[in-house]
Amino acid sequence: MDSVNIELGKLHLDRENPRIKEFGINRDTSEKRIIETLWDSMDLKELLMSITSKGYWQYEPVIVIEHPKLPGEYIVLEGNRRLAAVKLIDNISLIERTIPASVVEKIQSEDFEKISEIPAIVVANREESWHYIGFKHVNGPQKWNSYAKAKYIAEVHNQYGVPIETISENIGDTNRNAQKLYQGLMILDQAERETSFSIDDVNANRIYFSHLYTGIHRKGIRDYLDLSDVELESPNPVKEEKLKDLEEFLVWMFGSKKENKPPVIRSQNPDLKNLETVLGNKEATYALRSGSDILACVEIAEGDSRVFEENLWAAKRSIHKAFSNIPTGYLEKEDGLFKVALDIERLATRTVQEMIQVHESTNSDPALEESNQED
Repeated sequence: MDSVNIELGKLHLDRENPRIKEFGINRDTSEKRIIETLWDSMDLKELLMSITSKGYWQYEPVIVIEHPKLPGEYIVLEGNRRLAAVKLIDNISLIERTIPASVVEKIQSEDFEKISEIPAIVVANREESWHYIGFKHVNGPQKWNSYAKAKYIAEVHNQYGVPIETISENIGDTNRNAQKLYQGLMILDQAERETSFSIDDVNANRIYFSHLYTGIHRKGIRDYLDLSDVELESPNPVKEEKLKDLEEFLVWMFGSKKENKPPVIRSQNPDLKNLETVLGNKEATYALRSGSDILACVEIAEGDSRVFEENLWAAKRSIHKAFSNIPTGYLEKEDGLFKVALDIERLATRTVQEMIQVHESTNSDPALEESNQED
């Protein structure tokens, strides 16, 4: 498609862009707020420094559609970061952020030529651009995060009627990721429609969709929510009788500002595994519901025997590491560490004695043999 040069003042940032929607951007959000979001979260500073140093890259036009309310003006569908950077070069007072002094000096120098127009490809509507944008950002060289990908796939499928199978083929998706992303977003949409959950209430500056997208494809979590098969591509993946569980699950996943609850999931590993373990046990789930720490709930779910075994092996590994570092890691003046070692010795002796008593109380021969097994 041929490109044309369009004046900077006639180009507008896209408030429907999937990449910025997760930060609470909507149709009423100011341009200033959008640029600040791009600056804080999407490396706009680096792009600004690149353009002021090396010039604007003319050979990859932005993609635009005509503005529905402003004749002769356009909304940028693809290239919002570049547009924001150029707008900042034109007016560095657009954001209340610390712009590097070297950039400000460069922009304000007499020999710097500001960018008054940029190359653009005009398309008739959003649907016309989805092939290119989808390949580039969903499964191509400049990937969006999972939430932006899901928003885009859902828009193309729900609004344009394109089968997800076709979307997958066009973006080179061979692992059914498009279906999985779509189901994750539909779970969020269903929760907002049919429960009290709100993305605006998430206890963070954005929604960490990758935690949800990854979590719902763990068997224990799918069983807990009784999710429909991903192949069904349902706009309502959760059954009505499980909606209350879904609402509670999303608060564990993302936290709640109004309830002053932090999220249970801080990182995918090991938190998602821990949550899956807890949800597979009714007593542990009740403890989590009552406000108990996730690790305490995991111990309830795994039972005393599993907790004892895991901690005993962990203790052996830790002592072995400490022992191997004595020559370089222990100094005589560190009396506190010597006392810690003595405490460990006493506790280990008591542990062995307690284990012997357990064996004797069951009238079995413990046949305890010294083990020299190395980890």
